[in-house]
Amino acid sequence: KKSEQELKDEEMELFTKYYMEWKGGKKSDNISYANIPRFYYRLPAEDEVLLQKLREESRAVFLQRKSRELLDNEELQNLWFLLDKHQTSPMIGEEAMINYDNFLKVGEKAGPKCKQFFTAKIFAKLLHNDPYGRISIMQFFNYVMRKG
Repeated sequence: KKSEQELKDEEMELFTKYYMEWKGGKKSDNISYANIPRFYYRLPAEDEVLLQKLREESRAVFLQRKSRELLDNEELQNLWFLLDKHQTSPMIGEEAMINYDNFLKVGEKAGPKCKQFFTAKIFAKLLHNDPYGRISIMQFFNYVMRKG
């Protein structure tokens, strides 16, 4: 039979073991939680001037990078010209249409900023009930203006 001191020592040992596991002192066998990226960072306090400046600068760099990805007016005009030049007849009323082959040709000529819009997925998304398998040039151009 164990003495009272031995029971207290055993209890303390178990308590310490479980507490350290709960607290994270002893790593568990499953380390998949280590692969989860951190997605929340608290905003810097008013007295953390350096962190505030870093946040402002990183935001400015991010916005500059995003604005460089946008199409400017000249690039949009060039895209419209290329789409209009490669339209596929017949027109549906007043609406000019383009088939997939011409769509890809325009994508090659349009420039690097436009490449992201000339995918099969986007073409399929804009494809409706055209018997010739074409999309509306105006709908595609509006899509580029909204997304770009």
